[in-house]
Amino acid sequence: MRRWLQILAGALAASVGGFSARAVEVTPPKRVVVIPLREEIAEPQLYILRRGLKDAIAQHADAVVLDLKTPGGAIDVTLEMMEALARFPGLTIAYVDNEAMSAGSFISATTSEIWFSPDGIIGAAAPVTSTGQDVDATMKQKLVSYLKARMRSISEGKGYRGQVVSAMIDADTELKIDDQVIKPKGELLSLTASEAMKPYGKPAVPLLGSGIAPDLDALLTKKFGAGNYTIERLDITWSERLSVVLNKFSPVLLGLGLLALFIEFKTPGFNIFGVAGVLLLGTVFLSSHVAGLSGHEPVLIFALGAVLLLLELVFFHSAGFLGVIGVLLIGGSLLWSMADLWPNEPVQVAWSAHAFAGPMINLGLGAALAALLGLVLIRFLPQGWVWDRLIVGAHVRGSAQTAGTASGQGLESFIGREARAMTALRPGGQVEIEGRRYEAKVEVGSIAAGTPVVVRGCSDFGLVVEPLKS
Repeated sequence: MRRWLQILAGALAASVGGFSARAVEVTPPKRVVVIPLREEIAEPQLYILRRGLKDAIAQHADAVVLDLKTPGGAIDVTLEMMEALARFPGLTIAYVDNEAMSAGSFISATTSEIWFSPDGIIGAAAPVTSTGQDVDATMKQKLVSYLKARMRSISEGKGYRGQVVSAMIDADTELKIDDQVIKPKGELLSLTASEAMKPYGKPAVPLLGSGIAPDLDALLTKKFGAGNYTIERLDITWSERLSVVLNKFSPVLLGLGLLALFIEFKTPGFNIFGVAGVLLLGTVFLSSHVAGLSGHEPVLIFALGAVLLLLELVFFHSAGFLGVIGVLLIGGSLLWSMADLWPNEPVQVAWSAHAFAGPMINLGLGAALAALLGLVLIRFLPQGWVWDRLIVGAHVRGSAQTAGTASGQGLESFIGREARAMTALRPGGQVEIEGRRYEAKVEVGSIAAGTPVVVRGCSDFGLVVEPLKS
């Protein structure tokens, strides 16, 4: 009897211990990122979708909800958004509040589930031009065929979704289930929330929707349970709208920036051209960064390249390689900042030629534009103030041109004499002694035009000077 009591007590303790362990187990709330697409589908929506998806991936979010209220939009942007959605590894939900027409229906069909507000509608997805006109008949056939195949591909295993979206795209497609014609030929399919939730087939499944909810909180409560989720909602910012404009003009900005730096290198001192060049290239870099197309690493590389280039211009003129490395780092950071890279992707996937094709084209166009404008500048710029600062207009004398001065003495006689820099010495330039100009160079640093100098030596090609200490 005693033995049986011991066995019973042990079993009771084990069950109590197991119950206690289960009682303290707490399921963490689901992390949900809500991305609103509330306007016509265009590049701003593409940018905010990419930013939201990248943040969701980086934060290991469990689900992404698209809060849709759109009349449609550009088909090319829509296809890019569909590709972006396919990159998210978790659950994707489209919430139609209160319309997802045309391009909106394509985006909805890409998600795992489609939910509706009570007055939500979806459909009418035939391709049209950007102005709303009908597409040419041949082109329309190609687009419709492609889009229908794409919808069937992404809708496999999702009930009637492929058939339904095909009927939204093609007026000549008949939607028929169990001998019941839902949409005859000759019109495009559009569905209300209740129509999308109507069950068909055996076993009966809803035609398109996964549920109806009056708002997002009600949707997530039905999906995950009350209080068992956290929401992060993204909104498009003014900077992202600005980045759309700046990215469209990035080749022009790159070209003008490179041209401004070219003019700066050819003029004495540091003037407005250098400032403009840095600002233009910085604008290209920051526009892509603000738009959410890059991480923080390109900022460090850009800064390192700028520092090396500055060191070359100010201190180490004879080294040369620092400037080359700086330019390469700046160019590489510009490419990196404009590339569409995704978090947690394998290196061989993220760093592909496809990701850098667009940025390389923009950078190439910018360089070509800078070269073209430079040639035009050299060829057609009239003589004047700008031209005088770009070229050396005076005859330059040096030891290779004359063996002595007016008194017949050699250049060595100028050692210890004071002079004035007539051009910037970076490291070479011109100085004036007794009304005559001579080639000169500074061994360390640079000297601005107009600075008093003292001659400390001479070389085969001119004088060696340093700033005059007061």
